[in-house]
Amino acid sequence: MTSPSDPPSFDAYARDYDAALDQGLSLTGESRDFYARRRVEIVRDMCRHLGLRIGTVCDYGCGTGDTLPLLHELLATERLIGLDPSTASLAEARRRHVLFPIEWYTPDALDAAAAHSVDAVYCNGVFHHIAPAERLIAAQQIVRLLRPGGHWFFWENNPLNPGTRWVMSRIPFDRDAITLRPGEARRLGEEAGANWIETTFHFYFPNALRAFRRVEIWLRRLPLGGQYLVVLRKPFEAQRLGTGSAPRD
Repeated sequence: MTSPSDPPSFDAYARDYDAALDQGLSLTGESRDFYARRRVEIVRDMCRHLGLRIGTVCDYGCGTGDTLPLLHELLATERLIGLDPSTASLAEARRRHVLFPIEWYTPDALDAAAAHSVDAVYCNGVFHHIAPAERLIAAQQIVRLLRPGGHWFFWENNPLNPGTRWVMSRIPFDRDAITLRPGEARRLGEEAGANWIETTFHFYFPNALRAFRRVEIWLRRLPLGGQYLVVLRKPFEAQRLGTGSAPRD
């Protein structure tokens, strides 16, 4: 995922994205599929806790689209939207997921199709690829996509975890990324017009220590997990007040 003013650099990884990502994740003993499913399971559990029914979901920065079938399966969504600035990635996504009724958009095209209509935005590992000066524009677009009362599930890599930094150093497109601390992510969402619900931390133990994963539920407030999840909600009055600004990615 690139900033609004930059060319979509992920075009070069459209076909070998999985291999590039697994090159880094191999240090954990798990594949990207493990982490993708687990993230969506955590979002599902959060939706149950909050009493949410997700009819429409947007994967903001969907890449080759592999998380959208998981969102459909685990959240029982009716409308799936994939957004990415990389046209090559979207072409690969269309090739991979012909059996799913997914709407694919670049950022410029999405606002008119989905403004103020999305129940949930799922966003994983996107903002550390956006230049800090451009991040608020991206956050404002996300809030604008949400219906009043809609939720933003904002996943990011945790720079407080040394293992995360080590993994990112081995992934070609993550080496120069500028990570966000959890408090920065929360403030970004709030500045864009959303209300913060909670922040939780996940993925403490690699596969070699998987026996300890059963205690991770008790560690969710300890800010040392490999990734964190910030949950934000668009205020019910936000549509009337016109929250958001220019579209981006």
